[in-house]
Amino acid sequence: MSEELVGVGASLPVQELPVVVIGAGPVGLAAAAHLLERGLEPLVLEAGDVVAAAVRDWGHVRLFSPWGYDVDAAALRLLEPAGWESPDRDALPSGAELVDSYLAPLAATPELAPRIRTGTRVLAVTREGVDKTRTVGREGRPYVVRTVRDGEVTDLRAGAVIDASGTWGSANPLGAAGLRAPGEDLAGPWLVGPLPDVLGRERKRFAGRHTLVAGMGHSAANTLLALAQLREEEPGTDITWVIRGRSPARLYGSGDADGLPARGLLGSTLKAAVASGAIRLIREFTLTALEPADDADGPVVVTGTARDGEEVRLEVDAIAAATGFRPDLEMLREVRLDLDPGVEAPARLAPLIDPNFHSCGTVPPHGEQLLSHPDENLYIVGMKSYGRAPTFLLATGYEQVRSIAAALAGDTASAERVELNLPQTGVCSTDLGDREAAETADSDCGPAPVGFPTGSEHGHSAEAAATSCCAPAPPAVTAGAPSRGA
Repeated sequence: MSEELVGVGASLPVQELPVVVIGAGPVGLAAAAHLLERGLEPLVLEAGDVVAAAVRDWGHVRLFSPWGYDVDAAALRLLEPAGWESPDRDALPSGAELVDSYLAPLAATPELAPRIRTGTRVLAVTREGVDKTRTVGREGRPYVVRTVRDGEVTDLRAGAVIDASGTWGSANPLGAAGLRAPGEDLAGPWLVGPLPDVLGRERKRFAGRHTLVAGMGHSAANTLLALAQLREEEPGTDITWVIRGRSPARLYGSGDADGLPARGLLGSTLKAAVASGAIRLIREFTLTALEPADDADGPVVVTGTARDGEEVRLEVDAIAAATGFRPDLEMLREVRLDLDPGVEAPARLAPLIDPNFHSCGTVPPHGEQLLSHPDENLYIVGMKSYGRAPTFLLATGYEQVRSIAAALAGDTASAERVELNLPQTGVCSTDLGDREAAETADSDCGPAPVGFPTGSEHGHSAEAAATSCCAPAPPAVTAGAPSRGA
């Protein structure tokens, strides 16, 4: 094992050691840009072979927020001297466009390029010379970040650590109560992830076959609509959608119990596909077992129960588990964190993002004060900072790292100041289908904006709520207030 450690045992200010940023995605790269502006030295560690490897995995999917909220201010200041021009602020980029038009050029700037190490996975973070149980003499010690690259383990010394590694690749299980269903660990060949490229590179996997989609969020809706389009083009393509809740109204955006009209074609088109029979919907579904076939080309048998205890048995060729994500906290076991026991987000942030009460449009901007932990100069940011809540926006992630960089540089006033404005309706929108038609569609409350409800009932509480579509909008989030784009 090689080491990049000097002066072991010494206590040094953060300015004399690099700030290790874990993850070279949008928020990680933004963190590096802000740190550089503050005169701090970032070292960005990316597990993938290229920057933004996770974003590339879902490159065929469009973000829920337009370009105007997807580009970080400090990153823009690095890009503009190289002649970079921002895309249309109102356009909604795909993941691939976000990488090709923004993240890859940002990582290639002369300021960031030498400070990024790809193919480097972080195994653990600890305080130098002490384990998690040691209290006396803990404060002020540098961090040790253990990494592996090409099989070689290396310990890196850091004055601060910013974990922007995200939650992609750490999906919630298909089974009930947060546990894997019996047989789920053997069903890997049939699991296609939450956002498969149904109409692109993975088309043959689904054409003329039976796919089960589990989940009731944006990922499920995207996959279901892609499968519905494939069904029109490829006879014999079957789609079953299972949800744990009583009603899909929260995802539809209108109908059974939702208080707001359809906000774009995502919800309304999905509702129509279910009503037409193109998609079979099973409500109140609990998956009890998976039985993979002996032959990898055969089906997997899915068994479970539905409404009123009805027994369900399905033979499917693929399962898209769009059941959400959870943070992988294993690498942080030896540092002291203050996490909410339910959401698994920083304890002071959790009440603002709890999906039982909030959507992305109602989460206010927030910074360093809400993200700090008992171990100083250690932060979890971006999607991972939201724990199990699915409400993250890129814009709020950028504000997080701006505030943290200011705090690490000793600029308390800037760290405490909020420098982000979000519109009243939030920015969790999508342009699936004909966006222009969606934007001009009228309802009793006027034109329906693109996206999901962000100003009435939210999260799990919205499943059975019913309020007026003309209910007062939430107050605008303005500078001075405490805070999923992708």
